Amino acid sequence: MSGRDGRRPAGALEGEILAALWAAAAPLTPAEVKDRLGDGLAYTTVMTALTRLHEKGAVRRRKAGRAFAYAPTLDEAGMTAARMNELLGSGAEREAVLARFVGTLSSEDERLLAELLSAGRQEDPEAP
Repeated sequence: MSGRDGRRPAGALEGEILAALWAAAAPLTPAEVKDRLGDGLAYTTVMTALTRLHEKGAVRRRKAGRAFAYAPTLDEAGMTAARMNELLGSGAEREAVLARFVGTLSSEDERLLAELLSAGRQEDPEAP
């Protein structure tokens, strides 16, 4: 998990925190998240990561005593889809990115994607 200097790769802690929140199936305070990670992390490190996740819209929070309790806004599949969409939107050549992505899919994944696209069009009468 950690690099040679003892630090996690960028985004790794946020991913671990989200995994802990998904596994909990209930809002957690920063102290509870810290306990679940059990990694010798400082409370302030966990708090900073939770604050960043909240600013990104990845978690919501509600007052729980003197602290906040945090819960993910999306499930794991939803979060992954949002990241994929964000990455797709950040590139200048959207068609090229999509073409290369599709080119890396297995035949089974291509079939599944085609089925999902077809089902989506059937549900949306406005779809082309």
